[in-house]
Amino acid sequence: MLLPEIELVDIKEKHRKKRMTGHFSDRLLVMINDALNEKEQVILFQNRRGYAPVVECETCGVSPQCPQCDVSLTFHSYRKELRCHYCGHRQAMPHNCGACGSNKLNTKGFGTEQIEMELQTLFPDHKVGRMDLDTTRGKYGYQKIIGAFQAQEIDILVGTQMLSKGLDFANVTLVGILNADNMLNFPDFRAHERSYQLMVQVSGRAGRDQKRGKVAIQTFNPYHQILQQVSTNSYEEMYREQLQERWQYHYPPYYRLIKLTLRHKDFNRVDEGANWLGKSLTLQFKQQILGPTTPAISKIRNYYLAYQKLL
Repeated sequence: MLLPEIELVDIKEKHRKKRMTGHFSDRLLVMINDALNEKEQVILFQNRRGYAPVVECETCGVSPQCPQCDVSLTFHSYRKELRCHYCGHRQAMPHNCGACGSNKLNTKGFGTEQIEMELQTLFPDHKVGRMDLDTTRGKYGYQKIIGAFQAQEIDILVGTQMLSKGLDFANVTLVGILNADNMLNFPDFRAHERSYQLMVQVSGRAGRDQKRGKVAIQTFNPYHQILQQVSTNSYEEMYREQLQERWQYHYPPYYRLIKLTLRHKDFNRVDEGANWLGKSLTLQFKQQILGPTTPAISKIRNYYLAYQKLL
């Protein structure tokens, strides 16, 4: 089986030249049209569900936050509601800003739901399907979507990383990754390795039969080392570079890393406990302590969190 042909699309340049239609570059739209004209199927990958991850007031810049977690609420257009993807909290989409009363509310970013709606407008004669946690919740929901796509009742399937795992569709010749940068900029030392893995897995859905598949990866930074390595299928180069970085910054597999998580409903108790633990461990282990640190999401389900790491 031939490896797919991978193309990096510079959407920074496309935005500058006004060659974007919604979240689609002119190049990706041409590739989708070509595949559909050949009666072939398309998979589009966006690793965020919902319509938009942030709703923001244009007047004062405030975003509705989850009352139980330290995250902004995601807008889901289908039910016209805001939802927390950590604790499941839901509330109706407000008409006015809760802080200043302005009715100028805007969405930032995009998820699978927004992509599905854009595709329905761009390709009204074709059937668009969506596969994420929201559409596969019901009994047999997952199997129904897979079955419909297998039976070629769906022409374009949009989805999250559910799409990347071991699905084999003979008629899929094009895979589009809509925003590669989201994965690359995740604050974790394994982010680059995981991004490479996920993009290669998603790319593997294209051209599973005799015909060589095509993959279009939209990014603001096409010269990023990981994207270059994905496009040239340079696994060993990626592997060597990641190992070198891990050695340099004292990360696994060269060093063992122990992460201790403190959680409590009272922020002050977590803070005091983390500081006490940090000092106690430093006396014992000297330079091998990282932290205490507050994670990017410092409260989940009404529990405040603090991390302490030992090398």
